[in-house]
Amino acid sequence: MTVSRLLPGVEIVTVPDRGLAVRTQDGAFLRIDTGEVAAEDLLARFGADGGRREGSPALERLVEAFEQAGYARSDGGRRPLEGRTVFVLGDEPLTGALARRAASEGADVQSVDAEQVAAMAEGGAGLADDADAGASAAVVWCLDAPVPVGLWDSADRLPGIGIGWLRCHREGLQAWVEPLASQPGDVTSRDVRLRRLAATPAHHELAAYWAGLRTPEADRAGTEASAALIAELLTADLVAWADGDRKQDGRLPVRRRLRRVDLRDLTVTEHPVLPVPQVAPLSSPGGRRGAAK
Repeated sequence: MTVSRLLPGVEIVTVPDRGLAVRTQDGAFLRIDTGEVAAEDLLARFGADGGRREGSPALERLVEAFEQAGYARSDGGRRPLEGRTVFVLGDEPLTGALARRAASEGADVQSVDAEQVAAMAEGGAGLADDADAGASAAVVWCLDAPVPVGLWDSADRLPGIGIGWLRCHREGLQAWVEPLASQPGDVTSRDVRLRRLAATPAHHELAAYWAGLRTPEADRAGTEASAALIAELLTADLVAWADGDRKQDGRLPVRRRLRRVDLRDLTVTEHPVLPVPQVAPLSSPGGRRGAAK
């Protein structure tokens, strides 16, 4: 029989003289209307034994409501990334921390290099032969430095063949976790670059910084703590991808969320970002004059 479990971070609280409440992953409390279901039956259902599906129809409906609201999962205890392949490349300690976290969530983690990613983007090289292999695979590229110009151009083609594409990089004391792209029209690294250039008055300086026209760093800015935090953020995005990127109330969807991590105090800010539409090239001046006629 299948089991139904509360998701990590979700808890049911017994409030004296007021019944039950659920504490959500965001820390909010919501009262539970159990109807004709006894409170102890619901608590037993989500108890340590996993709550086997043996109860009244009213209890089943209440449990299904928890699942539909995103507070519980009925999957026999499967980990969220089971059946998914996560290809990892880039810089330590980010890649090591991510590999451990993704594996703990059930992912088949494999190390690849830039040439293998380019071959994968070109024709799916390195994927399993079954038709759904692309949809169950994601590439995560972690850099402990700014992104060299053109490095991620090939990987930006991965969403076009249904492969998840997730990346992060560091610029001084700020790390950037870019949106996970998994289908055509999602936000790629090119889109993020263009949006960031358009959003700052220092676009000439930012472009020069990205191009490598800067002094060498005095020392590495990241720590084990920041690597662990970034690995958690990346893993959460992978879990959301595996879960169909279900939007949480008040939160930006994973495919439209750019996050900035301040490495000085490990604070995280979220910024909405949209893809940049392709623009047709301008016609020649002569062509425009001809069209005016």
